[in-house]
Order: sequence, then C-alpha cells, then structure tokens
Amino acid sequence: MAIRYGITGGTAKAISASVERAVTEGALEPGAALPPVRRLADDLGVSPGTVATAYKELRQRGIVVTRGRGGTVVAEGPGVASRRPPKVPEGLRDLAGGHPDPALLPELVPPVRLSPGSRSHRSVPRLPRLEETVREWLAADGVPAGHVTFAHGALDMIGRLLSVELRPGDAVAVEDPGYHHLLDLVTALGLRTVAVAVDDEGMRPEALRAALREGVRAVVCVPRAQNPYGGCFSAARRDALAGVLCEAPDVLVIENDFATEIAGAPLHSVTGAGLARWAHVRTVTKFLGTDLRWAAAACDATTLARHDGRLLLTSGWVSHLLQETVLGLMVDAATSALVGRAREAYARRRRTLIDELGRHGIAAHGASGMNVWVPVRDESAVVNGLRSHGWWVAAGARFRIGSAPGVRITTAALPTSDGARLARDFAAVLGESQATYGG
Repeated sequence: MAIRYGITGGTAKAISASVERAVTEGALEPGAALPPVRRLADDLGVSPGTVATAYKELRQRGIVVTRGRGGTVVAEGPGVASRRPPKVPEGLRDLAGGHPDPALLPELVPPVRLSPGSRSHRSVPRLPRLEETVREWLAADGVPAGHVTFAHGALDMIGRLLSVELRPGDAVAVEDPGYHHLLDLVTALGLRTVAVAVDDEGMRPEALRAALREGVRAVVCVPRAQNPYGGCFSAARRDALAGVLCEAPDVLVIENDFATEIAGAPLHSVTGAGLARWAHVRTVTKFLGTDLRWAAAACDATTLARHDGRLLLTSGWVSHLLQETVLGLMVDAATSALVGRAREAYARRRRTLIDELGRHGIAAHGASGMNVWVPVRDESAVVNGLRSHGWWVAAGARFRIGSAPGVRITTAALPTSDGARLARDFAAVLGESQATYGG
C-alpha cells in the first residue's frame, strides 16, 4: 500500500506535500523510486491524472526527477553541507581556499561620482562606458561581443541562465573534477549533473560526446584555469570540442572564464565556432577584488533576451556604484600593472610547486590558474598528514563526481621559497601513508 512509501493524500496538492514531507524527514532518501502513477492512484483511490499532476509539481520544484524507464525518483539534495569546506585549523598555512593573494589585489576605492539612489536604472541597466570597455575586453580575446550583459557574479549569471533555459530534472554536463559551488548550484536548481572527464587541456571530447548522448540540455565548461585541475583549452582541443558541440545545436554552452587576466594561459574560446546557443561569462573577483560581485557575459541574442528578462523581474540591474568601481579599476594603468605582476607571480608559484613535486616523483596538474591538483590514493591520509606538517590543503572529494581521488593546493599565496618544503613534506606524507595502508 501507499503507506510504505510515506505517501498519502486525496488531491494533487496533498500528495505532493506528503512526498515532500517524506523527503524532508528522510523516509524517502535521494534516489528512492516513487511508485508508478497508476499504482499510487489505485492505492490512494484517486485518478491517475491527480497523481500525474502531483508528480509534475514535484518535478518543477526539483524534489523528484524522471529518468525515462527508470521512473520517478527522489532528486539528490543540494550538496552544500557535504561540499562546504571545513574551517581551517588554527596555526596552519591555508592552501585550501582557492583565493587570490590579498597583496596582489588593488585597493578598492568608491567612485567619486555617486549614483542618484532615487532614480530607477531599469531603462539603462548597464553603464555605457563599462559596456564598451567590456566589448573591447572580450573582442581582444576573439569572443563575439555583439550582445553583452551584466550580473552579480559568475555563479549568479550561470544560475540564471540555467534556470531560464532548463526545467527540474534536465541534465547538465559539468567537469569532473569541477568547481564544487557549481556542482551544488546545479543540484539546488533540481537539475541532474552528467560528469565529463577533464585533463590538462580541459574537457575531453569523447567524454563530452557521451554526455550529449545522455541528453544533456546544457554544458558548463572552463576554458582556462579550470578549478581544481588547472586545465586550459589548447587550440586543438577547442576545435575538437567545438566540433562535438556543433552536433547538438539546441544545447546551451556556458563558458566560465572566471580567472581571465591571471589565468596564465591564452584563451581558446569555443564561442566563435558557430554555436547556436552560447554564453561566455567573465568576472573580476580573482584579480580586482573578491567583494566586486560583478560579472559580464557575451552571448547569442536569444540567451541575452532570456537572461535579461529574468534579471528585470528580480534585481533589475547591477548597482551602478559597483559598475563605476569596476570601470575605474579596469581603465586604471596602475591597476593593470598590478594585475600583470599578479599573473606572473601566480604562474611562477604554480610552476615551482609542480616542479618541486616532480623532483620527488609526484605527478601534479596545473597548466593554468592558481591551483594544483595532485592525484593521491587516500585523500584523508594526505590532508591529515600535511596538517601535521603545518599545511592545510583541500581534499578532492567535494570537487569530484566519479573521478579519481586527489587534493587541491591553492598556490596563489605560496611563495616560491616555500614550494620545496611543501613538496618534501608531501613526499614524506606519501611515504607514511604507504607504510600505514600497505601502499
């Protein structure tokens, strides 16, 4: 009977409420199958249409997903609790946060000309000077800049794009390992993640093709400074991925170029390859300041209209004060020089650690960006072992879906003089781990 599922009710609203209650209380766990529509209708004494309406409402709210012949199952809950990084223990060097070096960020000074707060900016949501600067910024890297828009950060932009394009239960191709906050966001939207393996050149074409065969409706990829693996598209990889994506013209391709000026690698973007639906997203938090919650995107005309339509119904526009601050920094010569020094420092620190690890026979990945990914057998053993040496690194579990274990080390604030010591400690920990766990 229906009671074994914890489902009761005589109306669609009551049935959906009982399912949600069972999910919240843990009686129905993620992945649990709900009874077929007709069976539940018979058990509850209602029409199949009533149950179908209840299931539809649950799908729209992201509580359940439909998997074709696999039926309707409880969706995976947002992984925020499991993926949230643990607090850094007192007294340890924090190499886990993924943050830029504060010493290489410019001082944030509010603009002299303050925006009048009593006037609505919905008619002119983007400052014309900043919009023109963004177009030049994008075009310099070969990104088509005919249609641009702004948002409150890269994840805000990506979340809005996914929410207007997809419906709960739809699938999104994401990198594995990939950015943990993005993985949480996709799940929180009620969408299903399909893992795409990455290497030093980013997404693997054959893995992307397999994801498209699974019916994904969107692809989110990072063209350089991939987090946590550090991969970056080569020209050849860009061309191969573009060839795969052009086979699926209805799929929305979101390219998250979050590191831009400090990535330490040129941009090879898929956006100029004739894709029908696409968006190239950029932010400035990694090189101008983490408090500058602003992002820009170039996209096709349809994607622009859908994004801006939803933005208009919510916040309406990005603060003009924020836009003025970003513009002032982007056109300031001293800031540009500081960003150039940061780019060189991050590349030097990243390469130093990889080279030092290599001297001990430890393979590591980090072709661009601020992070180094080190494959290991036992993440906990390595994290705890390095903790005993005074280092705090990130276990790879929160970045992974099905990929092999590893740890992420943020090298942004790691002086080159400390790279050798960290590598020695890493090698010692691996030796201890082998002795403890039998290799």
